[in-house]
Amino acid sequence: MAVTESCFPRQRQVLFLFVFWGVSLAGSGFGRYSVMEEAERGSFVVNLAKDLGLAVGELAARGTRVVSDDNEQYLLLDSQTGNLLTNEKLDREQLCGSTEPCILYFQILMDDPFQIYRAELRVRDTNDHSPVFQEKETALKIPENTAEGTAFRLERAQDPDGGLNSIQNYTISPNSFFHIKISGSDEGMIYPELVLDKALDREEQGELSLTLTALDGGSPPRSGTSTVHIVVLDVNDNAPQFTQALYETQVPENSPVGSLIVKVSAEDVDSGVNGEVAYSFFDVSENIRTTFQINPFSGEIFLRELLDYELVHSYKLNIQAIDGGGLSARCRVLVEVLDINDNPPELIMSSFSNYIAENSPETALAVFKIKDRDSGENGKMVCYIQENLPFLLKPSVENFYILMTEGALDRESRAEYNIIITVTDLGTPRLKTEHNLTVWVSDVNDNAPAFTQSSYTLFVRENNSPALHIGTVSATDRDSGTNAQVTYSLLPPQDTHLPLASLVSINADNGHLFALRSLDYEALQAFEFRVGATDRGSPALSSEALVRVLVLDANDNSPFVLYPLQNGSAPCTELVPRAAEPGYLVTKVVAVDGDSGQNAWLSFQLLKATEPGLFGVWAHNGEVRTARLLSERDAAKHRLLVLVKDNGEPPRSATATLHVLLVDGFSQPYLPLPEAAPAQAQADSLTVYLVVALASVSSLFLFSVLLFVAVRLCRRSRAASVGGCSVPEGPFPEPLMDVSGTGTLSQSYQYEVCLSGGSGTNEFKFLKPIIPNFLAQGAERVSEANPSFRNSFEFS
Repeated sequence: MAVTESCFPRQRQVLFLFVFWGVSLAGSGFGRYSVMEEAERGSFVVNLAKDLGLAVGELAARGTRVVSDDNEQYLLLDSQTGNLLTNEKLDREQLCGSTEPCILYFQILMDDPFQIYRAELRVRDTNDHSPVFQEKETALKIPENTAEGTAFRLERAQDPDGGLNSIQNYTISPNSFFHIKISGSDEGMIYPELVLDKALDREEQGELSLTLTALDGGSPPRSGTSTVHIVVLDVNDNAPQFTQALYETQVPENSPVGSLIVKVSAEDVDSGVNGEVAYSFFDVSENIRTTFQINPFSGEIFLRELLDYELVHSYKLNIQAIDGGGLSARCRVLVEVLDINDNPPELIMSSFSNYIAENSPETALAVFKIKDRDSGENGKMVCYIQENLPFLLKPSVENFYILMTEGALDRESRAEYNIIITVTDLGTPRLKTEHNLTVWVSDVNDNAPAFTQSSYTLFVRENNSPALHIGTVSATDRDSGTNAQVTYSLLPPQDTHLPLASLVSINADNGHLFALRSLDYEALQAFEFRVGATDRGSPALSSEALVRVLVLDANDNSPFVLYPLQNGSAPCTELVPRAAEPGYLVTKVVAVDGDSGQNAWLSFQLLKATEPGLFGVWAHNGEVRTARLLSERDAAKHRLLVLVKDNGEPPRSATATLHVLLVDGFSQPYLPLPEAAPAQAQADSLTVYLVVALASVSSLFLFSVLLFVAVRLCRRSRAASVGGCSVPEGPFPEPLMDVSGTGTLSQSYQYEVCLSGGSGTNEFKFLKPIIPNFLAQGAERVSEANPSFRNSFEFS
């Protein structure tokens, strides 16, 4: 059958051109092998490895296989030895019928690189069949006036063997009237003719029985016999005559049983019985007798069983007409079977791989062959796959196709492909065959884990419990299997002073983060670190993300009173002149809170006073002021209890005790309060040290300020192009330094130190409200512990 396939790479339709795509073919003389029919299974045919010039192990390494044209596995390849063996007993007559030589075509396929070798196996005939006559006895009526030398064709015997094993000769039993003449036909076969040697005389001998023997050319020869019964007739001088010597007709192969094929007709001018004609088959095979039948009276030939163009393309029928007197005539009927598109295309898969690794270059996935048993347009085929797939069909030789990838595949984009290979013939109606293939793309570790966020911000309230779950980082991997299993870890911190290992830990399986110890906002307000996510592929891929941890403040610090001191030493007494106006600033309570935000917002409240209504405390800055005019009736000594409270939840508080002494004027000697006298007596030595320390610190501070002012003036004069720095003549002005307050103090303060006499003790006397330097140093220490309070206050 003529087969044409078409397949265009882009339209998924491939036109079969006899192109070679990386395929090596043997020469025309290669691959011709033979084997005797009826050889036992496993009989040796050839050593393929030796014949192809390959090492024995190379056949197995390259996946060598044998594929027959009709998809029957007649041969078996032993990959270990390289021997090509028969897979079953081969019957030449069953495989090829009368065709000689009997050739079976097959291909040898190899991979890495892909190669196809064409080969053929000839099944040599053995003389395993004897000649057989269809009729064991043949009746022959011969008129007595038949001339000597007249030949009568006899039915030939049938022998399925071919070549020399087929029929080679015929003989007749010894007699004095006839001998056998061997004649050849245009089909290459011989048939016997009975030749009259001596005139017959019905009155002398009316009947003869002779034995016809058919001999084949085998060794030893086989034979078959048939009896020829000759009846000598009186003279019938007109034989039947066919209207045509050759009848030709065409019959579709799908014609139903009982269909009229053709009608033959013969006439005999004799009358009576000698003019009556009977029709029959003459010298036809058993196949013809089972396929057709003839009406002996009308000459109509009918179909006895279904035709199959793929098995037999045409039939030659010999028809004989015999009249009642024994005379006969013969004609031939040629029946041509018309092909009908009744066979869908066939797809024979030679090799197929379900899996392909992603990112692989162009790769062959399947090798297959297509064929159609029909002929002509019915046998022409197109082969294609569906569009929008990264695959293509490449034609090879001998109707083979190779299914390949167009390029690298990405499993993360698509992991499975369903490919439908469609083979359609060009007959009417068109028949098609579909073959479904499923290809899975195996994973390669080509994707690193990806965090859901590039950075994470976590909030933790201070004083947390150890091992507290503070948050989770998450990363996903587009790969599959072990390539997608992610392990989390803490990366070494960039800040080498950060004790990360003692602060947090991470669960390697799920990315949960835990605080290992209680955090203190006042010690550590925020820190950051990097986490890594690594997959389990080979090689492993990883990524990282930044994690920021912000410690939230809790109200865990009570306000601390810087002034007045509440350390159990001698209380500080504030002097207020009785002539003070309402709103006179008595002093200021200074306090700080180690917390931040609203937890450090302080409010002040006069909790208790010796004489309520005389003094008041401003809630926001802690300033203690007189609430009204003072009178002589007011007590000279007052004790005030001030509550300092933060704005946390719950709020925390502290108290400060103030002693206020009402005096008529600042020139009046300050007398110690009776209840404070014992403490003052005990603090005499301390007072001396404090005076010395205060004087030293004040001097150093004043010197630093003067130096700073001088440097600034010098720089300004240089900027003004004065060309130098001049120091003013004379001493600096004597007024005390005035420093503006920017903290909780609402105005500037000046201070001076003097000693009081007449009491027998040395002690301080503050002429105006001040905040001592040593309290400023205490505030500085607090601010160092908590930077949020730095620069909150200025002291003079």
